[in-house]
Amino acid sequence: MSLTPTTELEAVNTMLNTIGEAPVNTLVNMTSVDAITALSVLRNVNRGVQAEGWFFNSEKDYPLVPDQNNNLPLPTNLMSVDSTSLESKFDLVQRGQRAYDRKNHTYIFTQTVKCDLIILLSFEEIPEAARNYIALRASRILQDRLLGSDSLHGMNREDEYHALTTLRLMESENADYNILTGNSDVSRILMR
Repeated sequence: MSLTPTTELEAVNTMLNTIGEAPVNTLVNMTSVDAITALSVLRNVNRGVQAEGWFFNSEKDYPLVPDQNNNLPLPTNLMSVDSTSLESKFDLVQRGQRAYDRKNHTYIFTQTVKCDLIILLSFEEIPEAARNYIALRASRILQDRLLGSDSLHGMNREDEYHALTTLRLMESENADYNILTGNSDVSRILMR
């Protein structure tokens, strides 16, 4: 057992173990249908969990700068964009790989706009608590799809719940929530 955070390979092997399949040595050129399915489920769960937005994949007040065409290009790993409450003259959404202003009905921007972003990180870039939760959730989903065992579902669901509790605890400790500074409506009142 290594003393390093869980890798994508280890997560896939955890999932395979859940369904009683042999582990794989690599995620490159896999021939096992179960391993390929496990990797696909893991990556889908990773995207789904990160789409919720956590302290580790959220960017606050991120400056989006217009390009030479006066468009606001968005990061390729973007999952969500929202203009901050201090940028109330805009209402940004993602359309393709650029921002669109729903309030002014345009893709054209003449100034930098501060936004809150949720970005998709690779499995190896996220904290261990998130990796563990994602691996256990993906294991339960894989088991449900391939075996459909009610007793295994219950055991896997309990492990998943404990991992989510740990992740939420980490979120509350690291996100620096504060009613005065973490709430955009309160912040706007305080900055008058």
